Amino acid sequence: MVINPRLKEHVISAIEPSDDAVSRRTFLSRATAALGGLVALGVTLPAAGLAIVPSFVRRRTRPVDLGPISAFRDGEYTAVTFLTDPAAGEISRRAAYVRYNGLLGTDPSFTIMSSRCTHVGCPTQPNGPLFEDRQREADGVTIVPTRPSGFGCPCHGSQFDTEGNRTAGPAPRALDRYEFSIRDGRLYLGKPYSVSRVDGAASDARIHGYALQGAGQPVSGAESWLYPLEPSA
Repeated sequence: MVINPRLKEHVISAIEPSDDAVSRRTFLSRATAALGGLVALGVTLPAAGLAIVPSFVRRRTRPVDLGPISAFRDGEYTAVTFLTDPAAGEISRRAAYVRYNGLLGTDPSFTIMSSRCTHVGCPTQPNGPLFEDRQREADGVTIVPTRPSGFGCPCHGSQFDTEGNRTAGPAPRALDRYEFSIRDGRLYLGKPYSVSRVDGAASDARIHGYALQGAGQPVSGAESWLYPLEPSA
C-alpha cells in the first residue's frame, strides 16, 4: 500500500503538536504557576506581617500620673486602676498593684505589679480584703487599699506571692512589673516589663527583669528558647 506523501505529512502534523502549540502550552503553564504564587503571597504576607511585624515595632508607653506619693501608705498595697490613653476612654483602663516601700536611700521606693496573670492574661485578684471605704479617685485613677497574702487568678488557678513570684498554677513566670518615676512629689507609671522571679522583698528585692513578653511565654530556662525572640522595647 502506497501512502500519499502529502497525506502522511498531514497525519504526522496532527499527531505531533507544532512549535507554536508547545510554546502556548508552556506560556499558559508558567503564567498559571506565577498567578498561583502571587495569590499565595497575597494571602500569606498579610498574615505573616500581623504575626511578626508587631514584635519589631517599638512599644511606646505614655507615663501615667497615679497621683501624689502621699496617697500611698508605707508597706501597704493598693489596687490601682488607670487609663493608659485618656483619649480612648475606658477601653484603655488597666489595673496594677502598688506598694510604697519607704525610702531607698533618699529616693522613694515602690513595687508596682501588673494585675494580669502571666498565663493567658486574665485579671488576678488580691488574696485579702479590699478597703473600699478608703477608696480614692481623681483624674481617672482609682486607688483602693488592700491587704493581700498574695494574688490569685480565678480563671485557671495561678497563684503569686506578695512579690509577684508564681507559687502555683500554670503561669510560666512572675507577674509583670512597671517602671516608675517621681516628679514633683507625684508617682508616674512607666513602661511594663516581664520578670522571671524576685529574690528578697520590697526595697531590698532583686528583680530578674526582661523585655515585656506575651502571656504564656516563659522568660528563662529551656522553655524560653521555644518561643520567638522579642526585641527590647
